[in-house]
Formats: sequence, structure tokens, C-alpha cells
Amino acid sequence: MQSSSDLFPVALISAERRGDLIEDVYRLKPGNSMDFTVELAVTRLGQVNAPDVRGVPVILLHGSFSNRRFWYSPKGIGLGAYLARAGFDVWIPEMRGHGLSARNEAYRHNRVADYARYDLPAIAAFVCEQAGQVPHWIGHSLGGTTLAAALGGHYLDAGQVASAALFGSQVSRTYWPLKVPPLQWSTRLLLKRFEHVSGPRFKRGPEDEPMGILLESMRWHGLFGRFGDKKDDWWSGLRHVQVPLLCVAGAGDHQDPEWACRELFEQMGSEQKAFWCLGRQEGFSEDFGHVQMLVSKAAQAQVWPKVADWLNRQITPLNAESTLNRVATP
Repeated sequence: MQSSSDLFPVALISAERRGDLIEDVYRLKPGNSMDFTVELAVTRLGQVNAPDVRGVPVILLHGSFSNRRFWYSPKGIGLGAYLARAGFDVWIPEMRGHGLSARNEAYRHNRVADYARYDLPAIAAFVCEQAGQVPHWIGHSLGGTTLAAALGGHYLDAGQVASAALFGSQVSRTYWPLKVPPLQWSTRLLLKRFEHVSGPRFKRGPEDEPMGILLESMRWHGLFGRFGDKKDDWWSGLRHVQVPLLCVAGAGDHQDPEWACRELFEQMGSEQKAFWCLGRQEGFSEDFGHVQMLVSKAAQAQVWPKVADWLNRQITPLNAESTLNRVATP
């Protein structure tokens, strides 16, 4: 079968019409990590009335226990569908073992470090190839944390990220029991017996999470822990990030509270950055929760238009600079 990409094997596994939207699903096999069984499903949303017109690319990263349906429902409702109808070229990857992405051989050992070092750069390269432009990125919860890790570890840079928006993402919340070494060691020993954490069973979401993700998070929050892996200190690396940045917290988010999201925001070195707190004190109709900040009727009316407006404001300077360069060229 002929690949849809010159970078690595890519297959178009589905091309469907969903109401006024076109849904194309690609399967990527980057082969850039030690586990060559990794396959990533990436969905592209476009408009039926303009199937060959590609707007500015936007990549949407789901959080833990989730999949592409966080961004658009089977009925075509969600921020992803909203942005596609607004003319953006929307791309929605699903992390290893989530949604249409098959579980890889080393599934139980998957970590944010693997997503950030291997998967996001492969996704970025494919979208850049297909769209011919540097994409903007939006991540929710663990998706935003993964994007921060990729930026802090310098696995992604301005050549692959036109701007980054992080919703409900943080790494600073303290879990004091994890600071007690004997308790952490015994907990890790117990958890290593299991392959994954069940999202449906614990009512966290429709997907499972590999145990490697939980063990990695425990290490970050343990005694002398840091946001990074054995080789790279992502937290320190964030000071050198210079892409336009938006960080968003929900005033009613008890999982990833505002103060912790703000610490991640302040650590970023970007000169062009903004912080939103979605709550009544800021003029919103409610104090948005962790999921409701992007998936709710209130978010549809109050948050989605602000996101589209923010993206458009990042695009305008780029278009102006491009025009200036063409005029200056003899």
C-alpha cells in the first residue's frame, strides 16, 4: 500500500462525511522509538463545502482517560468541530492505546516522556508536511502537560509550534504522601503488578491509562522529584520556551487548580503569553471545572469563541510578516 507521507509509513484508514464535516483518519507508524509497534491515529476535520481548502493547522491533544471524542462528538459538537467550521485545519491525534491508536507492545510502560520525545515530533512533522504550515497546538490536562514536556525538553520548537495553549495543565500540585519514601516505594511496588488504570471502572473517562503514566507522575511528585526524566529537566527547559503561549485554568477546577496552572505559566519564558481564569470573578457565567472548561454548553458559548479569537490573533502577525517579506524581496 502506498504511504500518504514521504516521512514514514502512513495509511488513510477512514474517510467519512459527518454532516457538514469531513473526517479523515490516518494511521502513522513513525518507527522513531525503541518500540517499533507504536501506531498513532490522527484525525483531520475539514468542511464538506471546501474539502480541498486547508486553513491554518491546529493540533488538539486530549488528556488522560480520553480520546478524540473529547474534541468532537459523533454528532459533530465540540471545540474541534467548532474550529473546523471556523476555517481552521483541525488535527486530532490519539495517544498510544487510546481511541483508534492500537496498544503498542510496551503499552504498560508508556510515559509522557515517550509521547513528548517521539510521538509529538512525529505528529508535528506529518501535519507540517500535509498542511505546509507550522501548526498551533491546544492541549487539555495531560495533553497540555505533554506539550509542556515536549517544549521544555526541546523536542519541539518554534519550527513545529506556532503557538501553544494549555487548558487545565499543571505539575506543581503537591501530594504529601508521595514525599514519604517508604510509602512511595511500597505503592510503586504494588502498582507495578498492573498493566493499566481503568478509566471506566474508576469513572475517570472512556479510556484506560498505562501504568507507566501513573508511575512517572509519582516520580515527579516524590521527594526530590522534578518535572522531567533521567536525562532532561523539562521544568528548567521551560524558561527557554519562546513560542506564543496561552494557559487557562478553571476557577472551579479542583483537580488542576488555578494556582498550580499559574506556576506552569510563570515558568514559561515566552515573552508573548496570556493567562485566563474561567470563573465568575472574570465575568463568566460559572466557575468552570476541569472538563467543563471545554466540554459544556457554557464553554460552547463563552470559551470556544475566545479560543478562536486568540488563535486568529496569533495568525495575524505571521501573515503581516509574510507579506512584508514578499514586499521586501527584489
